[in-house]
Amino acid sequence: MRPRVSWMTGNDDSILEFLDERDVALSPRGLDINLDREGIGISYRTINRRLKRLHEEGLVEKADEERGWYAITDKGRKYLEGDLDASELEDEG
Repeated sequence: MRPRVSWMTGNDDSILEFLDERDVALSPRGLDINLDREGIGISYRTINRRLKRLHEEGLVEKADEERGWYAITDKGRKYLEGDLDASELEDEG
């Protein structure tokens, strides 16, 4: 069972799963295009907002700072596998 916490959404799972399954780094726009091609309807605005939050929480990293491309981190993979304690994802603010 994945450790879902209050700030997470189902969109976070979709984004992380896509990045993990394809082992890619993408910009928010690239992710938007590719998720849409897969029939996963998440708006560009939501993708951009969720990537920023996932980055703050260490579940994705900026693979290319200049282009703004994101890739899943080991912590993100641990989350997907259910091997991450929920306390590691709790808001501290």
